Formats: sequence, C-alpha cells, structure tokens
Amino acid sequence: MASAVPAPLPEKLVDRHGRAITYLRISVTDRCDLRCRYCMAEQMTFMPRQALLDLQEIALIAERFIARGVRKIRLTGGEPLVRRDVMELVARLGHSLGQGLDELTLTTNGTRLAEHAGALFDAGVRRLNVSMDSRDPERFRHITRHGDVAQVLGGIDAAAAAGLAIKINMVALKGLNEQEIAPMLAWCVEQGHDLTLIETMPLGLVDEDRADRFLPLTEVMDDLRTRFDLQFEDRSTGGPARYWRVAGTNIRLGLISPLTGNFCASCNRVRLSTDGKLHMCLGHDDSVDLKAAFRNGGLAEVDARISQALDLKPAAHDFRIERGAAPAVARHMSVTGG
Repeated sequence: MASAVPAPLPEKLVDRHGRAITYLRISVTDRCDLRCRYCMAEQMTFMPRQALLDLQEIALIAERFIARGVRKIRLTGGEPLVRRDVMELVARLGHSLGQGLDELTLTTNGTRLAEHAGALFDAGVRRLNVSMDSRDPERFRHITRHGDVAQVLGGIDAAAAAGLAIKINMVALKGLNEQEIAPMLAWCVEQGHDLTLIETMPLGLVDEDRADRFLPLTEVMDDLRTRFDLQFEDRSTGGPARYWRVAGTNIRLGLISPLTGNFCASCNRVRLSTDGKLHMCLGHDDSVDLKAAFRNGGLAEVDARISQALDLKPAAHDFRIERGAAPAVARHMSVTGG
C-alpha cells in the first residue's frame, strides 16, 4: 500500500463529555463464515464489496487516528480473517507500533486462526480475542448454525504456540450455554487463557427473540462465586469490562454487562464500520461518513469529519431487552466492529 502525504496535525480526540478517545475498532468486513444465532440472521444479506472501504483507505484513516492520539486498534468483523489480503493491512498497521500506537489486536471466531497465527505475531500482534460460546461440538454447531469447534480449538492452539495471548469471549445465552460457563472458566484456567463473559446485545434483527436468551451476568456471578475464589481487580482499561482474578492464578475473568451494569462513563472508543461510517456508540445510529469524506476531500476532510463526530458521541447507550421489542439499532454488530 502506498502512503499519502500527511495532513497538518489537528487536535487530539476528546469528546463533548471530556472523554479522551484512544481506542479505534475497525470492522474490515461484515462477512463471516459462521452464523451465530444472537448475531446474524441465518440468511444474512451482506454489503456489496463495492460499498466497502478498501484496505488502503482503512490504513490511511487508521493512521490519521493514530496521529490524533489513538493508542490501540482492534480489527474486527464479521470475521476479519475472511477478507482477502487482510494480512497486508495488519502488517502495515503493525509498522505504527511504537510510533504512536501501543497495541494492535484482533477479534476472531478462530476458524482461520491456524492459517494466520504466525503472520499475526510477526506483524506485532501479541494478543487476540477468540469468540467461542461453547466447547461442546453439537451445541457449538447449533449456536453457530454449522461451525466446527474442533477447528476453532485448533486455531487457539496454533495461536498460543505462535506466542499470542488468548482471551476467550463467551456470550452468556439462557437455555443454551449457561451450564458451560463454569466449565469454560475452569478450562481457561487450565489452558492459561483469560475469559470474558458478555450479555447479549440488541443489535440488528435476528431470527430469535433475544429476551428468550438474555442471561444476566449478575446471576452468572452468583454461581461462579460458589465454585471459584474470585478476587475483584480495581482495574480500568477505559473499556466495558469489569475484572476479577481467579485466586492463585494469573487468569482474569471479565464481565461485559451492558444491560445489568452500564459501562459508558469511561468510554474511550469509536468504531469504523466496514462501509466507512464512524460510529461513536454501539447503541446509537449517529455516524459520520469517513469514506465519502476521504474520497471527496482527502485526509483534511477526514479530520474535519472526525472532529464533528466527537460532538455527536452520546453519554451512554440505551440498550434494553424486552420481549418483542425492536433492536436498539438496525445494523448488525458485524457492520460496526463489535
């Protein structure tokens, strides 16, 4: 990828609530090779490829965010590793590590991780989030509609062998995987992986009523405390998770609970969608179009639109889980970048 002439350096990123924006999540594709029931409809309609940012545009926009104070970038999807030539983007962004960027990381479903683990490490990635809601083959296939958990577990092993730290992301689903949460934590302790539990979020229309699957993490923690010695860590990353350490280990348990424990006060992130929209909040529709800005006015126009976006960032999301209710926003999480 060729580099563009840099625009004059504008001000750092601080929103209207005084929060410094230091974290950018980028959805490089809305496509995925799984169809998790809480995330997508079975017959999902994806964006046409011509509607997406190309990888050169993603890199240039990301570098502009780094110049303005973003210290961490996470590549997401969909499944980021299904996008052709995505490793070229990873390698380019990796050149910014130590040059303004502190961390480059990835969230993946793990199906293609065995193929790419070594190259990710070589590009400067040091840790990954792997989404895995069950280790039971039949239940995993049911949740994902056709996935093979052995493929994901093989990818996790390959990533660990390559030197990548792994955090498992597990969405807590009532009536589906609630009996697996404690065994998943025990397995993570055994394997040396952190675990983050996530409440299901009302994003995009799916084929089920999310109220039927909503499992409050307050209830989950009541159960886990009877099985594990969990020590609360007063640790702030600016992200949504609250952390506990499993006593006697280095393993952290994180909770992301948008419904039972709002996490917005210290929000430090924005999200670049696969079609070039900058979303200031996962739970709101407000956005600015950085793809149009770049194509019409270059990086100077991108800077102006980013500054405009900071004035749109809300104080908090407005998630609710109610039977029969419409999702908080129509777009699926795969479009926004989780």
